[in-house]
Parts: sequence; structure tokens; C-alpha cells
Amino acid sequence: MLLVMETQITKGMKTGPLESGESSSDATPAKLMISVVAVLDFMLRILAAAGTLGSAMAMGTTEETVPLFPQSILLNAEYSDLPMFTFFVIANSVACAYLVLSLPLSFYHIISSAAKSSRIILVVFDTVMLALVTAGASTAAAIVYLAHKGNANANWFAICQQFNSFCERTSGSLIGSFAAAFVLILIIITSAIAISHR
Repeated sequence: MLLVMETQITKGMKTGPLESGESSSDATPAKLMISVVAVLDFMLRILAAAGTLGSAMAMGTTEETVPLFPQSILLNAEYSDLPMFTFFVIANSVACAYLVLSLPLSFYHIISSAAKSSRIILVVFDTVMLALVTAGASTAAAIVYLAHKGNANANWFAICQQFNSFCERTSGSLIGSFAAAFVLILIIITSAIAISHR
């Protein structure tokens, strides 16, 4: 009787460490996943900051002056002439500043995989920045389209035949802004994955 009890106690003592070892081994892939996602999040933030910065600079320095027949009349076009372009520059500048300021916290997530509340805060602000960048890019895209195509019903004439360089720079700035919006979507997805594995 005593021998049977000792055998059962010995088995119980052996299975205890094994169960804890199994749980720790199961937790290791989850921690590795969170670390990889944190590194990816940091790199995506740098990429999105570069995109918004490039777009803001490209649009903010857009200006062209062309002569009108007769040559004594000059026509000037710059981004500040249109409030939509001004909003575009402000939106991308704010998003770029936020992304740069969020880099230290993103780097902290690489070191500390246990952080959760700070990830949730970043997801909220990332979503706000995504909405801001998308709104700025969409409003500017509507004006760029009118500049290229015009609107006969509203008697809005296309100006890109006269202001070719102006239209090229504004169109190029849109590419960077929409690309940054796509990267922000990826950032939100990676943050959601990291939170779900906590």
C-alpha cells in the first residue's frame, strides 16, 4: 500500500515540472512572434514617416510661373492657392511628426514584449493618423484630377497643359501620401497581431 502511494507521489512530482516546461515552451513562439512584429512595426513607422515627409515637402515646394500670350502677362500657381493642397501639407506634416515621435515607444516594444497598454494607445493614434492622411490625400487627389481633366459641366478648365511641372509635382506627392496610408494600415494590423498574442 505504501509502495503504491510512493509511486503515485513520485509520478506527480515528475509530471509537475514537465507541465510547466510545456507551457514555457508554448510561450516561447508567442514571444518570438511579438518580437518579430515589434521590429516590423518599427521599420514600417520609419517608412511611413519618410513617405509623409516626402509628400509634404514635394507639395509644399510646388510653384510654377508661366508666361501668357502676350509675354508681358505671367501666371503663377503654387500649392497655397488651394486650401485642399494646404490641408494636404498640414495633414502629412502632422502624421510625419507623430510617426517620428512614436519611434521611441515602438523601439521600447522591441525590448519589452510584455507591454500592452502602450500598444493599444499607439493603435488609437495610428488610426487617427490614417484617417488624417487619407483625408488629405483624397481631397488633394480630387483637385489634381480636375487640374488634369477639368470639368466641362462646371466650366472648370484643365490647367496642366499650361502648368505641366506644377501638375507633375502634385501628382507625385499623392503617390507618397497614399503609400504612407497603406503602410499605416499595415502598422495597425501588426499592432493588432501583437496585442492578440498577449
